[in-house]
Amino acid sequence: MILDRILEHKKAELRHKQSRSYLADLKAAIRDGSPPLGFAVTLDATRNETSPALIAEVKKASPSLGLLRPEFEAKFDHVAIARAYHEHGASAVSVLTDKEFFQGDLAYLADIKRALPIPVLNKEFMVGEIQFYEARAHGADAVLLIVAALERRQLIDFHALTKELGMDTLFETHHERELDTVLEWIPDARLIGINNRDLHTFTTDLDVTFRLAKRIPSDRLIVSESGIHSRAHVERLAEAGIHAMLVGEALIKAGDIGVKTADLLGRTAGVRAQGRG
Repeated sequence: MILDRILEHKKAELRHKQSRSYLADLKAAIRDGSPPLGFAVTLDATRNETSPALIAEVKKASPSLGLLRPEFEAKFDHVAIARAYHEHGASAVSVLTDKEFFQGDLAYLADIKRALPIPVLNKEFMVGEIQFYEARAHGADAVLLIVAALERRQLIDFHALTKELGMDTLFETHHERELDTVLEWIPDARLIGINNRDLHTFTTDLDVTFRLAKRIPSDRLIVSESGIHSRAHVERLAEAGIHAMLVGEALIKAGDIGVKTADLLGRTAGVRAQGRG
């Protein structure tokens, strides 16, 4: 399974980062940097009856598809993409930072944070403590914890470290067992993601969100992830009371990223987007 390959590579990658000087540099950057923005608070404040809040993803490539746009071979303008999202109604941005499988970079996260006043999620495969310091040092306001990738103790400890660093945690679940783990062992988990993509077959089914959402207490914020391509999908999510949605490939691969962002949110794009990569 691709997730297993990614996790094994990530653990090997982290073994080369375990030095006191590197951690000290990260802590110094955190100390000297700006405090995080409220990721969950922003999502809650910007959702409405016709649309969940949008977390728009800056994503260069995927393991299955490679580069998501041919022009990314020559230039990947991550800041322009994030700016198009922001200008057309996105509430937050997700930035993929894994280099090996997604051709991401922590520098993309830092650049976007310097350029835009918008909360940013570090989309990464978190398996070690050093990654949380990296995320905050590069400006992350929230991090993703994939329940399928972590033991129960790791979920608890990593969530505590995330809070200590002032960030929010988005817990990503795929089925009932993982959701129950979060609800039972992380009582203060506010952001619960439901990934509609099957990690074995890579097919997507929006009904996964509707099925699992029924089990989530009303005081949590539900984030639907993957398989959201049209305004009709967004309307279904809104009708089901979903609070936020994370959309990547449908936006990145659109002819005009900004216009597609506005279309998903049911808005009329006032200007053509500049975020074409």
